[in-house]
Amino acid sequence: MNYLFRKVRAIGYSAIVFSTLAVSANALPLITNGSFDTANSNGQLTFNTSVAGWTNGTIAGGGPGYNFLYHSGTADTTGATGNAGLVKLWGPNDGSANRLPASSPNGGNLLAVDSNYQQAAVSQLVSGLTVGAKYILQFYWAGAQQAGFDGATTDKLQVTLGSDVQTTTTLNVANHAFSGWQSATMTFTASSASETLAFLAIGTPANGAPPFVLLDGVSLSQVPEPGAFGLVLTGLIGGLGALKLKKRMKS
Repeated sequence: MNYLFRKVRAIGYSAIVFSTLAVSANALPLITNGSFDTANSNGQLTFNTSVAGWTNGTIAGGGPGYNFLYHSGTADTTGATGNAGLVKLWGPNDGSANRLPASSPNGGNLLAVDSNYQQAAVSQLVSGLTVGAKYILQFYWAGAQQAGFDGATTDKLQVTLGSDVQTTTTLNVANHAFSGWQSATMTFTASSASETLAFLAIGTPANGAPPFVLLDGVSLSQVPEPGAFGLVLTGLIGGLGALKLKKRMKS
C-alpha cells in the first residue's frame, strides 16, 4: 500500500509541477527594461541619452523625437537637456502645487514623451511571440506639461503592436496641472513571431503649452491558453486524490 500511495502522490505532484510550469511559461515577461531603469543618463533619447531595449523614433526631416528620460525626482527639479534646451515639467519643485510625484507607481526612472513638438514614437522589437496568441500589455501613464509655458493641454497614447493599433482615453490637463498616474491594460493578438511595440504620444495644443505623456512600468505577457488551466485542475485533483488515499490508509 505504501508503494501505491507513493505512486499516486508522485503522479499528482508531477501533474501540479508540469501544469504550473506550463502556465508560468505563458506568463514570462517579454519586454526588456520595461521600467526604463537601465539608462546612461537624464536627457533626450538618442540625442544624449540611451535606454536599453528601446528605440527613439525620428521626426520628419531627421533628428530624434523629443522624448526624455528622467531619473526619480528630476522632472520638476534639475530637468533634462535636449536638442532644444533644458526641459522641466510643472511640479511642486517648479512653481506648481500640482502633486506631480517624484516617480511613477513603478518607481525609478520614467519617460516623458512629447505629444506635439518633434513628435515620434518610442518602440521596442518584441520577439518570441506565438502567432494567433493573445497578449496582455500593461503600463502606467500620465499627462504632464512643460514648465515655463501656460495653458490647458490634452494627452493620449497611441499604442501599436505589429499592425494592431489601440488608443488610450484622452486626458484633459488644466493649466500647470498634472493628470495623476493612470494604469492601462490592453489585449493584442500576435500576427508574427516578432513585432514592434510602439508608444506615440498625441496631444494639443501645438504651441503655448507643450503637453507630455509620462510612461513607465511596461509589461507584456501571453494570456494562458485554456488547456493550461485544465492541466492545473488535473494536478490539483491528482494531489487531492493522493491525500485522501493517505488518510484512508492511516485509518
